[in-house]
Amino acid sequence: MITGKALVMAGDKKHLNRREVLKGIGIGAMGLAFGGKSFGPAVSEAAPGSPLLKKGQLFKTTAAPAKVSLVKGNERRQITYQALKNIEDEILGSLEGKKKILIKPNFVITSRQLAATHVDAVRGILDFLKPHYKGRITIGESTISKEGTFDGFKNYGYLPLEKEYKVKLVDLNRQSWQYRYVFGRGHRPTPIRIISTFLDPDLYIISAAKMKTHDRVVTTLSLKNVLLGAPLNDYKKNDKGLTHAAYNFSAQAVLHYNMFHLAQEIYPDLGVIDGFVAMEGNGPTSGTPVDTRIALASMDPLAMDILATKIMGFDPEKIMYLTAMAEAGMGQGNLDKIKVLGTPLSQCRYHFKPHNRMVEPYNL
Repeated sequence: MITGKALVMAGDKKHLNRREVLKGIGIGAMGLAFGGKSFGPAVSEAAPGSPLLKKGQLFKTTAAPAKVSLVKGNERRQITYQALKNIEDEILGSLEGKKKILIKPNFVITSRQLAATHVDAVRGILDFLKPHYKGRITIGESTISKEGTFDGFKNYGYLPLEKEYKVKLVDLNRQSWQYRYVFGRGHRPTPIRIISTFLDPDLYIISAAKMKTHDRVVTTLSLKNVLLGAPLNDYKKNDKGLTHAAYNFSAQAVLHYNMFHLAQEIYPDLGVIDGFVAMEGNGPTSGTPVDTRIALASMDPLAMDILATKIMGFDPEKIMYLTAMAEAGMGQGNLDKIKVLGTPLSQCRYHFKPHNRMVEPYNL
């Protein structure tokens, strides 16, 4: 189970354990935020009578096993569709009463297809939705590229989707926003502009992520796609950068915490991962392709991201934001309780090269 263990074995002098991480980022504030002993307030470890358990306002345990659909094949659109079809009943049940859907692809930049969710993966999602859902569907992204989100829609072939499926393409960076707070540089509470769309309780969010390595948190999948898509980039100032810190390992923990923190309010309803051609090495923008030919889908995006991390050849127990969310009961964190539907997991094992900055701190 994902338990929030120390990131490395005791005695490995090259790497930092959790106590050192918390010390490096300000143990007073951050340690309390993560529940003291464990990196993430684990309900199972709370003392009897704890306000956390008594009030039940923050977290709850996830007892039910999670289903993750995993499909391998030779056509991206088809395997994405089939991944969703494998969990059709769950998805359709969750859509009841929902009047609007946001499909959030990943355009971290707008000029390199390998770094972005492929349009045919989104077509696979729309193929699945259209026979069942008659409400409003928006495809929205909030790129960091100065050229703007519509540059990505154009470069990546998304513009025809409006006529093909009667959906609307939206630059979320042009939408209204609300202030929230994150830990910024110097570990100070810092106001950050969050795109209001992600805070809409009536919106059904589908995270259509790309399977990639990352330069600060090892992997970037369905959760990070939404959590780091939510801060505003108005093309004059990019607030997404406020969630980050320097490249040293202690400072990186700030990004893990900020994602955990934002996830209390911003969270996808359905996760989909485009892993047909994934990225390894110096992701999320400058890596190299991996011919994986897989797609994943789940109503439990955390369970799916944990499984995808394992498929990529990394240990999810070492990735702090996944560990914290699992301990907080935001999704199923126990690999033994994740039921894989579709292609056997044994046929989808890879060994991705990590970003070169992650090799030493994560002992990769």
